[in-house]
Amino acid sequence: MVGNHSADDRQTPTEELVVVSNREPYSHAYADSDGGGDSDDREIEVQRPVGGLTAGLDPVMQRAEGTWVAWGDGEADREVSDAEGRVRVPPEDSSYTLQRVWLDDEEVEEYYYGYSNQVLWPLCHGDVGNITYEPRFWQRYESVNERFADAAAECARESDSGSLVWFQDYHFGLAPAMVRSQVGDETTIAQFWHIPWPSWESFEVCPQAHQLLEGLLANDLLGFHVDPHCANFLECVDACIEGATIDWDAGRVHHAGHETAVESFPMGVDAERIERLAGSEEADDFWADFRDSQGIAEDATVAIGVDRLDYTKGIPERIRAVEHLLETRPEYRGEFVYVQKASESRSRIPAYQQLQREVEETVERVNERFGTDDWTPVVGVTEMLPPESLYGLYRHADLGLVSPVRDGMNLVAKEYVAAQVDNDGALLLSKFAGTAQDLGNYAYAINPYATEEFAETIHEAVTDSPTDRKRRMRQLRQLVAAYDLDAWMDDIFGTVEDLRGEGETDSGSGERDGTGGIEGQSAEADGGNV
Repeated sequence: MVGNHSADDRQTPTEELVVVSNREPYSHAYADSDGGGDSDDREIEVQRPVGGLTAGLDPVMQRAEGTWVAWGDGEADREVSDAEGRVRVPPEDSSYTLQRVWLDDEEVEEYYYGYSNQVLWPLCHGDVGNITYEPRFWQRYESVNERFADAAAECARESDSGSLVWFQDYHFGLAPAMVRSQVGDETTIAQFWHIPWPSWESFEVCPQAHQLLEGLLANDLLGFHVDPHCANFLECVDACIEGATIDWDAGRVHHAGHETAVESFPMGVDAERIERLAGSEEADDFWADFRDSQGIAEDATVAIGVDRLDYTKGIPERIRAVEHLLETRPEYRGEFVYVQKASESRSRIPAYQQLQREVEETVERVNERFGTDDWTPVVGVTEMLPPESLYGLYRHADLGLVSPVRDGMNLVAKEYVAAQVDNDGALLLSKFAGTAQDLGNYAYAINPYATEEFAETIHEAVTDSPTDRKRRMRQLRQLVAAYDLDAWMDDIFGTVEDLRGEGETDSGSGERDGTGGIEGQSAEADGGNV
């Protein structure tokens, strides 16, 4: 599998690029010290992005030499930043500025754990029952958005050649309008919403639906992973924003003298890097050690799931499907191992605490029912793994189980495919993941709620002919390589260029190649975790 984009081909915005995200691409921490003492005596180390969006955007920022605005959450971040909270990165060859925004514990609790993840996250994933709303959450979300907007606007004003301010995700639903009020139309503002956008019937539950839509409509470009999320957003605008005019075919909203393009860009992964690391000696060594330590026989069928511990990922449903498989098909006992790599997430929130207990209890039940002295059916992995080890697990797993009950994209599916250098794995993919929009034709489709069917699909994937499995995986790998992370960013930056050209020539909405509009789909014919 070879990606389509060389370093020379990758597009960089012609304007000064200002990226705004909740998480920072580099953080600074005090190195472990066995001698005690205060922080002034301790060495500071840099913690770098290991994957995902921050790792993918970092080389773009290095080429663009712009500014990245993010929450400075590292314990030594303040010590290495200047009086304005700025530090040049990467440390070994500084090429862009990291502008840190300082948040105290109360702000993190109410803006991040509160409104972002107890209101917007469950709301957008269609899980209204998990919404916990308190007025202080909204007030803090509003004030923190203003802090980030002020920082972004200041960066934009410092550019002599114009700026592109690019917001990432649902943490900044109000910030685009705040920036627009400060910098006017001279600055291009874009945003990518990495999680689903719900239907109006769900979104109208939100007490601040109108304010959020007004904030997002200040963007020149608003991106989602897939077309249905674009359609849902336009439906919400139509129902909620009086006076807005919608061009449904082009995906454009005209409101308050401003036009917002709403388009789909299914996110990809760094397929070339994943393939290289999956085929490395370090990956093979890790797999050999892991298999020995867990007592996994060489001829055992191994399935893997990699997730944050989040109620949207369908982890209990997946383990119950494994349990049903072992219950109804005894031939798999002693011959099938499911590896669940799970990382703790948002553990301050009661719904996540409950999920963690449910997962632990379900794993314990399955292992007690079916496990023997020589075989553990469900193996849990909680420690952070280096990329080579993680991709080694992907490569050597016979099955990749990606079964979210709702997901904007889910990049684990693409990572698993990219790591299948031997083309012999099988991807089982939930119909409710955004990734199913472009990978669904060649993955084994599952409904995570249909336990019996899920278990039967596992059996189907295991017993399919090697020829059919390789055919499916080759097709999947071609799709993942064709629209990788670089192609995703090129598509977005190219669209921004098109929109700016339209504004300069007053040529109307027009059309473009690639991904876009409610009628379009990705160039692959894509996309992504978060």
